Amino acid sequence: MAGPGTRPTAVLFACGMNAVRSPMAAGITEKLFPGQVYVRSAGVRQGKLDPFVDAVMAEIGIDMSSHYPKTFEELDESGFDLVVTLAPEAHHKALDLTRTEAVDVEYWPTMDPTLASGSREQIMDSYRSIRDQLMMRIKKRLNWTPPPSG
Repeated sequence: MAGPGTRPTAVLFACGMNAVRSPMAAGITEKLFPGQVYVRSAGVRQGKLDPFVDAVMAEIGIDMSSHYPKTFEELDESGFDLVVTLAPEAHHKALDLTRTEAVDVEYWPTMDPTLASGSREQIMDSYRSIRDQLMMRIKKRLNWTPPPSG
């Protein structure tokens, strides 16, 4: 179990369909903590790939092309120190699935950028906003420090 101030070694990010928020969070965590934190993502329901996620993640150098949305049941893994839920339904599911395990479950309320409307650029801005919020939250929660420049 990873208490406040300690970095978990295995993190699961979860949202509704594992198509937008949780894969973004997993991709960011993998980039910030390469080889340091085992990361997976899952959803409550089956989702499908979202091209806006690929686009906004590519802007920060993260390739999402190998992501395939999975449900909690398809994940078929346990042993996470921390489960971060990004949607209410994912939080309830995570609490239910982990009630007999020593695992921290944290709820980070995160807007669903798929609800954005307007021009392509306005929609992209909504996805960028969520990406950037997740980046800040992950850096803070997992005690990220920039690599020494050299």
